[in-house]
Amino acid sequence: MPDEGVPRIEPASERDLPEVRALLEENRLPLEGVEDCLGGMRVARSEGRVVGLAALEIHGSDGLLRSVAVDRDGRGAGLGARLVADVKDLARSRGLRRLYLLTETAEGFFRRLGFAVLDRREAPEGIRESVEFASACPATAVLMAASVSPSEGA
Repeated sequence: MPDEGVPRIEPASERDLPEVRALLEENRLPLEGVEDCLGGMRVARSEGRVVGLAALEIHGSDGLLRSVAVDRDGRGAGLGARLVADVKDLARSRGLRRLYLLTETAEGFFRRLGFAVLDRREAPEGIRESVEFASACPATAVLMAASVSPSEGA
């Protein structure tokens, strides 16, 4: 039986969209394209409600990690790291090479999880053409990447 109070991570469904949108707004993250990445989204659920999320967008052999968010009450307990690890596992299972992300406020957090800063010009074409890269995130957002292969670095 799962521990009481420990959020359970599971695939998102359409019924989660209102809570997903609210959590993204609370964390000041883009809403554009969120419905399109629902198939690669994971939600953390506690007591029947969404308390965290992270999503994977696939672009060729690369993935875009987007929308990593945890509600205020759940921060600092490792849930964000668990969500990122879950999405990395999903990317690996789908045969992706690298996982990219854009951040304005969480560079340190993602560094601790194995992501390295890249020049935005180094982003592969598919990532550059994503909604998040092209329009949802400002040009000042930092591009980061990590390998999803267990034997490679960023």
